[in-house]
Amino acid sequence: MKTEPTSDMRFFVLVARLGSLAAAARAIDLTPPAATKRLAALESRLGVRLLNRNTRSVSLTSEGESYLRHATRILAEITEMEDEVAQGRATPRGLLRVNATLGFGRTTIAPLVSHFAARYPEVEVQMEVTDRPVDLVESGFDLAIRFGALPDKRLNARRILSNRRFLCASPAYLERHGSPRSLAELADHRCIIHRQNDDAYGIWRFLQGDDTEVVKVHSMLSSNDGDIVLGWALDGHGILIRSEWDLARYLDSGRLRIVLPEFALPAADLFVYYPSQRNQTLRARAFIDFLVEHFQGPPERPARGAKTKPG
Repeated sequence: MKTEPTSDMRFFVLVARLGSLAAAARAIDLTPPAATKRLAALESRLGVRLLNRNTRSVSLTSEGESYLRHATRILAEITEMEDEVAQGRATPRGLLRVNATLGFGRTTIAPLVSHFAARYPEVEVQMEVTDRPVDLVESGFDLAIRFGALPDKRLNARRILSNRRFLCASPAYLERHGSPRSLAELADHRCIIHRQNDDAYGIWRFLQGDDTEVVKVHSMLSSNDGDIVLGWALDGHGILIRSEWDLARYLDSGRLRIVLPEFALPAADLFVYYPSQRNQTLRARAFIDFLVEHFQGPPERPARGAKTKPG
């Protein structure tokens, strides 16, 4: 089985990304035996073993990691070259791989992808939603849409939405338990915790000028899903931290109220992250501009401490 080097590289990157020969075979319409034969031919041509494989999964050997790193870079450079040559056509086309958070990706970004696809029908969009940030460089994503800053210094970022965070609770909860008058009183309240990534459990941080005040809260309810914890707050189970993006309609309707508005929380601004501006494709730039176009005029939201309508 003789194949072109770039075709072999794309095949191997796909296998590494999916973590399975069978999954890669399905993705490119090969039979599993044909995929196994193709990998064997590549390893034979290189004279090294690239993957350790068993019946369920594959893992990279050190040679496989090296091959993946170089193949990912070379394929990106080929894409950049083709895009640069095709700039005169000014028509975004080709594959765009997008990562987004679970809830926000499903409810907000997915509908935007639908509108983007209608505007740019020659762009193939592959969107994946994950609860944790992914390594864009290693995973081969063109961009990721995330709230808050990512620690990876290899990435570039563009803010597409300013998004403050607040303490909030339902009127029913506040009528039963009263409203806290200080951060210290939060320890006496039922709090609802949104578990995110590796954040310390039950630790809430507030900004005091250049300093941070840490408060340990008690929780009977917690989840890693933002929609779930928001629903619990609406049901009157306790005090929750959520961003103004999530809260706007509930503050307007009076179903939730801001608690301790004088204490600031770290913002949860929305960013689009991408590996390199120099190698950015025309389709990636078009998608980022599309997101900015959508979010640059967000709906009016209550100012911090503003009174909400009675429920």
